[in-house]
Amino acid sequence: MSKPQKSTVKVRRFSKAFVWAHAVNALSFFALYITALPMYTEFFDWLYPVLGGPEGARLLHRIFAVTFITPTFIWVIFDFKGFKLWMKELVTWKKRDLEFFTEFVKELFGFNFKHVRQTFFNAGEKINSIIQIVTAILIIGSGFPMWFPQIFPKAVVQWAYLLHNVGFGLAIAVVVGHVYLSVIHKNSKPGYSGVITGEVPAWWAQEHYPDWYDEEVAKGNFPEIDANGNPKKPTSPDKNKKKGA
Repeated sequence: MSKPQKSTVKVRRFSKAFVWAHAVNALSFFALYITALPMYTEFFDWLYPVLGGPEGARLLHRIFAVTFITPTFIWVIFDFKGFKLWMKELVTWKKRDLEFFTEFVKELFGFNFKHVRQTFFNAGEKINSIIQIVTAILIIGSGFPMWFPQIFPKAVVQWAYLLHNVGFGLAIAVVVGHVYLSVIHKNSKPGYSGVITGEVPAWWAQEHYPDWYDEEVAKGNFPEIDANGNPKKPTSPDKNKKKGA
């Protein structure tokens, strides 16, 4: 017997401001990576003609360096409530967050696992966010002495090159894992639509973030659903039932 098909009912997980901020961040990061490759090693010198030569690569790298800084401002200006929730979640850790990682490892490698109740962001997303913040600080902070070496001590500029490489190396490792889980892994990829349209399947949201989903149901924002994501039919009160019975 085939499994019942999941409902196509969707709920809003992210605001449009977050979707735009995420898109700008992702495109800027990959553009920075591509434009940096020929400057980092001769192996990628073949990219120079595509990028307009060494000067063109440097110019593009600096343009995308500026756009790389903008996503936080986009999110703060147009969805401060969502940004504040993100920051609050990053510093809120409970026992269940630690339990999440045990089950996550099982899920990652295809073993039987159980969903640990989570709020708007699960523990893995919190760790990903924290590492991304650290790497962004390293990349942006070290970028200024590299861009304006004339106003910084020579030692600072030298350290900046090292920290820039370390920051990008860590960021790439995190991004590879992030892309795999969001686009490829069978249990988490249904949520990929969240960063494209802001909406995710209701059944997926309830499975992965039950505490958050239940809060939204209580507020009247989300429908109550069954295991397949179909909205539950409201139960009509028994008209014949006597008061106090």
